[in-house]
Amino acid sequence: MSVDKQLEKMISDIPKAVAAGVVDLGIGMLLGIKTTGSHPKEVFDFLAAATQDLFEGDNVNTIENIFKKARGIANDDHYFQEFLIMSSNLLHYFGRTKESSIVVGVVTQADANIGLVLSKARMAAKALEI
Repeated sequence: MSVDKQLEKMISDIPKAVAAGVVDLGIGMLLGIKTTGSHPKEVFDFLAAATQDLFEGDNVNTIENIFKKARGIANDDHYFQEFLIMSSNLLHYFGRTKESSIVVGVVTQADANIGLVLSKARMAAKALEI
């Protein structure tokens, strides 16, 4: 399924979704975004870089390495796979696919069912695995 079709499916399937996007951390690029309303273009310009910082920033890598060392994990896999961020009126989900550097992002209204959002967003990430 194409990224655009997957984004449309995410918007329709994930409860109270207002935006969905896909970022490739390997190339640092926003592969696609779909929103239900008008959002400032400037946000889109920074989304890929902010997502990359969230998953692979210097401080995040340091924390991951400390956790891996403390738990005796000796591989290069990333420790953090998902982030859920609550803002004043929105819920932001970011999830790394298992097989690649692709990250799925979904924004919903804050009162969305978190369990259902996680479940549906994880299904969307799995559908984008390469």
